[in-house]
Amino acid sequence: MQGRMELNRSPPPMAFLPGRRKGAATRTWLVVSQFGSSRVEELGKQPIMSRTGISANDLRVLEPELSYPSTILRRERAIVVNLESSRAIITANEILVPNPNDPTVASFVSDLECKLSDVGRTHVAATMGSDMAMEESHSNLQPEASDSSPETPLEVSNAGNSKPLPFEFRALEICLESVCKILEFETSTLEKEAYPVLDELSAKTSTHNLQRVRVIKGRSVGLSGRVQKVRDELEHLLDDDMHMADMYLTEKLATQQSEDLVPKDELGKDANAFELNDDCDEEMSNKSSTADISNHKPNIEELEMLLGAYFVQMEGILNKLSTLREYVHDTEDYVNIILDGRQNQLLHMGILISSVTFVINIASAAGSVMAMNVGIALSNVESYTPWYLINAGIIGGCLVLYVIALLWSKKSGLLG
Repeated sequence: MQGRMELNRSPPPMAFLPGRRKGAATRTWLVVSQFGSSRVEELGKQPIMSRTGISANDLRVLEPELSYPSTILRRERAIVVNLESSRAIITANEILVPNPNDPTVASFVSDLECKLSDVGRTHVAATMGSDMAMEESHSNLQPEASDSSPETPLEVSNAGNSKPLPFEFRALEICLESVCKILEFETSTLEKEAYPVLDELSAKTSTHNLQRVRVIKGRSVGLSGRVQKVRDELEHLLDDDMHMADMYLTEKLATQQSEDLVPKDELGKDANAFELNDDCDEEMSNKSSTADISNHKPNIEELEMLLGAYFVQMEGILNKLSTLREYVHDTEDYVNIILDGRQNQLLHMGILISSVTFVINIASAAGSVMAMNVGIALSNVESYTPWYLINAGIIGGCLVLYVIALLWSKKSGLLG
């Protein structure tokens, strides 16, 4: 009986584990390193978030289906760029571009790969030259110099007189250059199409020309809005020094690496020294804290010059669009003046026609009176001379009335 119960005992149902659909949360990314090497990777949201330190809301900014305004987000380990077709995540050592096969970003991807590869070749040549120089310098060093502490990456980068532009700023410059190139090209194309159409409208006012000008005006307004958003974002960055300081990713990474290289024994010694010097004067501590703040004040001159150059370029594009918009408004005013003149001519013609109609109605009324079937003395006259005289008097009276109406219209200002 017990064996039968064991045979009939069914295994417990397995828990249903819903599997993720294949490729549902992955996207194609173009990864370009700081040395110019590029590769295509299939990455999901979680790997991207852990790799760059950004949030899911920041990833939504890069969605091409969502119409987010142009923005540059500053994060602890990355810079999120969403400027027109230039969408990318910039870190201290690589740049990630979503959907590199999209035709709208083909120009941006080609510029990115080409310029970063050129920088990579220059970096390799400079590295080889610096290695040879370091070997020569090490051969000439004294034996006592071997006991010195090793330099941190930050100290090595600051050792040279000419500091190269950090990778994140080179990548950001490529993004800004691509956006400026696209907006400049669209502005030039719009100018080439708009000015001949506006001149043609000024020469000949027609429905077809008005429709073409309406389309051009709509394109001008849309393009001005896009340029204005990019300009406002650059202005927002230039107005905030702390935001610009947060964009120094290479400096942050070098500082973090230098802190990791400090031995724990030295940290303990520093802590003991801090406890021994805890009774120092308050004024000296305030001075030292002020000095520390001044020493840690970021140098944002490089980024400020970079953003300022493209801000000026955006201002130039806006000035071109503003000039075009003013030209459109002037053309519209000119067309309105022409239409008002033609409307006045039609009103003049209407006054003349009304005057003629009034005179003709008077003549018709006189003729109707004479045509009445009423017995009068003139009916017995055999000569037609009285009839001719009456008709001539009616016509002459109508002409006199018409001249009087014209003179009154000119005197009152109805006719020019």
